[in-house]
Amino acid sequence: MPNREFYEVDVPIHDTANPNRRGLHVFTGEADSPAEALRRAHEVHDAALAAHMAGLKAPGKEPDSWGASGLRPGWQMEWTAAKAGPWHNPLNCTTRSDLPL
Repeated sequence: MPNREFYEVDVPIHDTANPNRRGLHVFTGEADSPAEALRRAHEVHDAALAAHMAGLKAPGKEPDSWGASGLRPGWQMEWTAAKAGPWHNPLNCTTRSDLPL
């Protein structure tokens, strides 16, 4: 695989029972472009949601580091407002699992 960039996709969310409750769901993984990052985030979200609805465990991270966890039943993803760009970790609070510590 060529040297791909690590992206984040920030998707606004809201509670369908109380639309004033809002948040942000963040996905991260490797991609060649923001468009590919957005597509991959949507794919892993859909796979995790389908597993949840079938009563199954959500799929884990895929080889390109994309995965979905922390789904909130009753919250709506606002995909049309999603933003994709290079991953930034300003607080250095997490690390990529495939990098040595």
